Amino acid sequence: MSIPISIEQKPRPAEQATHIPCVDPATRESLGEVRIDSPEDVEAAVARAKVAQQAWRKTSFEERRKVLRKLLAYTVDNKDEICLTVQRDSGKTRENALMGEIWPTCEKFRWMINNGEKHLRPERVSSGLLLHKKARLEYHPLGILAAIIPWNYPFQNIVNPLIPALMAGNAIVLKPSEWVAWSSAKFIDALRSVIEEAGHNPDLVQAVQGYGPTGAALARSAVDTILFIGSVNNGRRVVEASAERIIPVVMELGGKDAFIVCDDADLEQAVHSALAGCYINCGQNCVASERILVYDGIYDAFEKRTAELVGEFRQGSSREGLVDVGAIVTPLQLDIIEKAVNGAVAQGARVVTGGKRTLSDKGDYFEPTILADVKPDMDIAQEEVFGPVMLLIRVRDDADAVKVANGVAYGLSSSVFSKSRVRARKIVAGLEAGMSSINEFGGVTYMAQDLTFGGVKASGYGRMNGREGLRSMCNIKSVVDDRFPIHQPSRVFPVAKKDYGVFSGVIELIYGRGLAQRWRGFLKLFSREK
Repeated sequence: MSIPISIEQKPRPAEQATHIPCVDPATRESLGEVRIDSPEDVEAAVARAKVAQQAWRKTSFEERRKVLRKLLAYTVDNKDEICLTVQRDSGKTRENALMGEIWPTCEKFRWMINNGEKHLRPERVSSGLLLHKKARLEYHPLGILAAIIPWNYPFQNIVNPLIPALMAGNAIVLKPSEWVAWSSAKFIDALRSVIEEAGHNPDLVQAVQGYGPTGAALARSAVDTILFIGSVNNGRRVVEASAERIIPVVMELGGKDAFIVCDDADLEQAVHSALAGCYINCGQNCVASERILVYDGIYDAFEKRTAELVGEFRQGSSREGLVDVGAIVTPLQLDIIEKAVNGAVAQGARVVTGGKRTLSDKGDYFEPTILADVKPDMDIAQEEVFGPVMLLIRVRDDADAVKVANGVAYGLSSSVFSKSRVRARKIVAGLEAGMSSINEFGGVTYMAQDLTFGGVKASGYGRMNGREGLRSMCNIKSVVDDRFPIHQPSRVFPVAKKDYGVFSGVIELIYGRGLAQRWRGFLKLFSREK
């Protein structure tokens, strides 16, 4: 999900601009305009969210589940309308909208409804040597979550942070990408209406729309935590803003995922998984399989088979018929993809199929592309493309595959294909990534909601999803309580002459090496030495 968005990207509109023009990238049809929020509007939205959150934080888990169930019902009942809205604002296919926006969102609702309370109830832990005390961890709401989100999944990117935020007792203020402002406004209005119909203040969910200044104002506002999904450069700006008030952030940034095809892999399984990894959502996917590392023994067969299938892909708008891949969401991203492919060819990569813009008379499209003979040090093998481009990189063996896979700045997801589970697991263990899948496209980890989602290195830090993602939206409070009603003071002052010797003995008794040292510690407890 690491695309140039929100904080300082997109050409600046005229200073006097008051609205965002919205366009369907598949047809270049105007969708209308969305009003730009000023820094003052951002402050007002955060203030409204704070008021709403004060009441929401006191609700029971059952009441929160009730609201999530109603939001899930809205999603299922209106899935066709949601998909059509996503198609018009992002240019993706109908099938990608259903499988990439609706299905993961519904699964997240289901998981949170069934498991959220379990992970947020006070948790008893050991009190260690404090035998007269009990210890527990409590999970309290942080307050207001600011979510600065990209354009590649207009519906899912809104609901993804909203679900754990509400379950943990927080309110949320969203700053969607300006590129999908039209659909975002519709979705957020609908979600607010569901919350209001459930008997709660719709100000629990706020949206602020605009360009860089709006995102910057939200990052510097009186929120309590920030989730940022976007590019590395914009992520740095968000971290700088968060540091001004010392608030926690979760950074979900770039990816350059490795997809390793061993020489003993099942060819058809690996090929079809690679197609999913490269061309779902037209490659505009944070966990896209941007580098296909294929062993010498299977390389030629893999290239031939993928070329056969990709050459048959249909491209266009789903509203005009059945297609396999859709449009590129933003004209800026189309420029980035074209520049990356042309640069790779200039550096020696070979175009197997595709490689250029297409359907330019209709919208913003780039052909499904396969580049072969890509070298690990080429620019396109190091920098995120975020488009429908499969890069075939030849590797010799397991050690070479791991070296090449780890030889980039990113570390989000990864995939390994082999018929040997032992071999695949060994390769996975050596990969520098936040997620790995064996004999599956790496993005499937998102559907296992008990798993966390996030990366290492330049792919960010912190986690979404699962127990850890939910608890990242909480103040985790450590509490020591009485086990027995013993009301004797633990005297520290005034210091007595014997104190040092006694506590030295205690330390040796508990932590000493071997029986002899521990026995000496025991004797010190009764020694008359000062």
